[in-house]
Amino acid sequence: MKARETVESPRRALVIGASNGFGLAARIVSAFGSGADSIGVGFERQAMRDRTATAGWYNIEAFKQAAQKAGLGAWNVNGDAFSNEIKTTVAELIREHLGQIDFLVYSIAAPRRIDPETGEIYTSVIKPIGRPFTALSADFLSGKINEVTAQPATPAEIAHTVKVMGGEDWSRWIEWLQAENLLADKFLTLAFSYIGSKYTRPLYRDGTIGAAKKDLEHRAAEINQKLQPLNGRAIISVNKALVTRASAVIPAVPLYIALLYRVMKQKNLHEGCIQQMYRLYHDYLFTADGPIVDAAGRIRLDDWEMRDDVQKEVTKLLKRVNAGNISELSDIRGLREEFLRHHGFGMPGVNYQVDISPDDL
Repeated sequence: MKARETVESPRRALVIGASNGFGLAARIVSAFGSGADSIGVGFERQAMRDRTATAGWYNIEAFKQAAQKAGLGAWNVNGDAFSNEIKTTVAELIREHLGQIDFLVYSIAAPRRIDPETGEIYTSVIKPIGRPFTALSADFLSGKINEVTAQPATPAEIAHTVKVMGGEDWSRWIEWLQAENLLADKFLTLAFSYIGSKYTRPLYRDGTIGAAKKDLEHRAAEINQKLQPLNGRAIISVNKALVTRASAVIPAVPLYIALLYRVMKQKNLHEGCIQQMYRLYHDYLFTADGPIVDAAGRIRLDDWEMRDDVQKEVTKLLKRVNAGNISELSDIRGLREEFLRHHGFGMPGVNYQVDISPDDL
């Protein structure tokens, strides 16, 4: 990847949810693909005397060191992105170091949210809406396959999940920074969504998380109205199914991803988070003609996943897979390795038996 040759994107970026998954990947591509200075917000546990930090904390600190070594500005903020306190801290950093930002990536996947105005706590759930959902799911650590049933969400659970995982906080970030005059002309903001296959649809797109993603997409239209004075734009990127800390705990999704990985790797279509973000920037977001979107104004980065030949092959495998042949028919091993690396384990070249200082990167 050559900086400033194949990817042209904004140079002053804020990534909210920058410690893992798509958010971390977006910050890496912004920096090392486009030469952007960046601020990253993550909510991670720091190291203590007898306990290591969370993997995400090491991720953002390692990114900061690498970016600064490359001559790029990089600042990290560790705390609750939903809070007014963190928004104030970030605004001060932008004003001091960047003046204004021209790019904001919103990539939050949180289990709960405290409303900064009321103090009320909202908790997200992963449930279907309207009727129970039953499907096969895989334990990617053991390789076991079990039938799982998820009961439908209550109206309150749906509302809570939308509060946590929807677009309200994304919109508040834009309003906050715009009111502080910290958004540059032609400012661009991006958030991530997912649609998925018919296999996961009852629990995902048609379930509580899907309700939150639909709210996120609806908020994009509202944000576009707010950004008109800046000639700015808000865009949703519908991404491919990947192993992240969030997706790995959704029933039925791990088995689908394990089969999808096998099919897409065989067809040379597989991408991790970094590759997805690079293709997003290079092929869809920062083109000479502007962002390439569908009729609903969304970038469809799930185009390879949703190809007919890919989905037909995954459907065939779903009908055949069982506990005895899962290793043969799926990429359960690759899914397991990727999940462990998200949490700091299974990294090549690391001796996990050696004692270290928790503060070491």
